[in-house]
Amino acid sequence: MDQKTLVAVVSLTKELIGASTCSAETKEAAQRWLDTVDTPSLKEETQKYIAELEEDIMPIDNLIAFAESQQGQAYFGSDTAAGIAAHGKEIRKAGAKYCDCPACAAAEKILALKDALLA
Repeated sequence: MDQKTLVAVVSLTKELIGASTCSAETKEAAQRWLDTVDTPSLKEETQKYIAELEEDIMPIDNLIAFAESQQGQAYFGSDTAAGIAAHGKEIRKAGAKYCDCPACAAAEKILALKDALLA
């Protein structure tokens, strides 16, 4: 991976860790990745990090379905869930593939650099 990509992903990873919507396991994977920058373990940890991001990023259709479900309404509250579902439909119409919360937005940017990360 080139230095420009590394600098960008380090910045995005710090953004991801700071996102209130980031899951605990994603924060742990992100921190493990940061801890291996400039070490021989970076390539192996990069593969694990990417796998975690791909597993945890929320596809927009899943977000909408969850927000419209009874579980989603119980989790968010009915008014908030309705707002999330409506927002999800709006951004899906505009072409979004994933949730646009701060954690998913950072993860999507990192995953867009996947090929450069693995090079």
